[in-house]
Amino acid sequence: MDPDVAEQLGFTVHDVVQDLRRDVAAATLPLPIEGAEEAEASRERLLAQLDEHLLPRLGELSSPAVVVLAGSTGAGKSTLFNSLLREEVSEAGVLRPTTREPVVGVHPRDVDTLTPGPVTELARLVKHEGVPRGTALMDAPDLDSFLSENRSTAHQLLEAADLWLFVTTAARYGDALPWQALDRARERGASVAMVLNRVPKENLTTIRADLNSRLKERGMKDVPLFVVPDVGPHEGLLEPKLVEPIQRWLHLMAGPERSRTIILRTLKGALGALPEWVMGLVSAVEQQGTAAFDLRNAVEAVVPDAQVAARTSVLSGAVGEGTVATRFAELAGTHHIDRVTVRDGIARTTKRAGRNRETALARLREEIQDAAARAFVAAGVRTQEQLQTVLAGPGALPAGELLLPSGSARSEERTARGQEAAAAWCRRGDELVGRLADVAEKSEEPDAEARVAGARKAFGDSGLATLLLGAALGNEECVHVIDRVLGEITVDQIEELQDELAQQAALAVAEEARSVQSALDVPALADDAAAPLRVRLAELRRLT
Repeated sequence: MDPDVAEQLGFTVHDVVQDLRRDVAAATLPLPIEGAEEAEASRERLLAQLDEHLLPRLGELSSPAVVVLAGSTGAGKSTLFNSLLREEVSEAGVLRPTTREPVVGVHPRDVDTLTPGPVTELARLVKHEGVPRGTALMDAPDLDSFLSENRSTAHQLLEAADLWLFVTTAARYGDALPWQALDRARERGASVAMVLNRVPKENLTTIRADLNSRLKERGMKDVPLFVVPDVGPHEGLLEPKLVEPIQRWLHLMAGPERSRTIILRTLKGALGALPEWVMGLVSAVEQQGTAAFDLRNAVEAVVPDAQVAARTSVLSGAVGEGTVATRFAELAGTHHIDRVTVRDGIARTTKRAGRNRETALARLREEIQDAAARAFVAAGVRTQEQLQTVLAGPGALPAGELLLPSGSARSEERTARGQEAAAAWCRRGDELVGRLADVAEKSEEPDAEARVAGARKAFGDSGLATLLLGAALGNEECVHVIDRVLGEITVDQIEELQDELAQQAALAVAEEARSVQSALDVPALADDAAAPLRVRLAELRRLT
């Protein structure tokens, strides 16, 4: 590779891949829609490839090329590793799994340039003159080890490798595992060589031809293939002549410059494989956005009808019946709230009687406020039930059920909000009573100012506000009292309170929808969530 290109790989591409890594990590897939699980697994593999191979390699191109001996249980990796070094460095034997601890052999003069990462963190480092300069030779755990920790370590080391020396046997080369590993290597653009171990001499020609044919079918006809004959029951190192072809090949790959070529070739292959991976992640992110868009629309479609129903419910007057009517009847019986003397349209009473009525009406006000709060909560509950049907019922959209709040937290939030809204609405009654003098002054009603003054004296400002609120709720007794003492003067105020009551009920519906939609208000589901990845994709395509 041209030195200028190598320099570009070390810097320009390194910056691009760093940016890619950041954006891939940020591209989460929160909705469990079809394909999301597979896309998330692919995303995690891509992150591992970037973290464990590409970024370390791009950051330090002078590091030895990591050659990993990988394969299934009993393939003879450790024996082959030791035979290549001509020393018992990695434990070998019949006990499975033999390779519990990965071992990496590095020439003493290459140790200082070995890039920190999974290789140095997971493997025992052995300095050995038998390792060709410019390479690091590793004996990895079995890919199919019955110990999950070993399997995980083996896959991590493969992701960090520059070259895979895959070891299988004449008896097991047809298994799924070797071909899955080779497909994985091809997918990430890694350089690969293959060792067919323990091949009976009488079957050597047939097996070699079959294996070459399989490699060709997978587009891997140029993969180096080494055949090690079966030597029968055996302990210790293999005879040198049996591993000489592999040693010669390793020495051909050795030397700082040749090693650098391997690294750069693998990097080029890995970089060439990245666009397809990133495009798959882009598609997954955009599918998440489409699903979120559909879910938002489904929730929004519930809101208009639910708001109409909530408004109709509070404007029907039903809220003013029940407990409110019961409380009014109790006060009428004990404090004669409805028996205020009215002469010539003006309430006649003493200040003391007015204060007593105002005190008594405080209990009615509590009941009115509680009834309004219950009405707002009921609007939210009905909306939640409708959303439950839309998002989790038959034919619901994928991931809809995930948006529905669970547990008591939402119920507590709904109740607290209903109480707060009801208290604010009752305070509006106080404000309107405070403006009655101005209303009376502008009114065309005969003796309007005197009627307002009489009503305020008869019930107190707070008591009169309570009666206005009760009338706005639809309580007929409150309407009757207000009509007797004020006539048409407060029609507009009562309508204003009714409108605000209906508006609060509609807001309770909107708040219920908002509480569901808030789960969709995350960057990963934004319309432009895939934009950073598309920028990285364009940069990669310019470089590869």
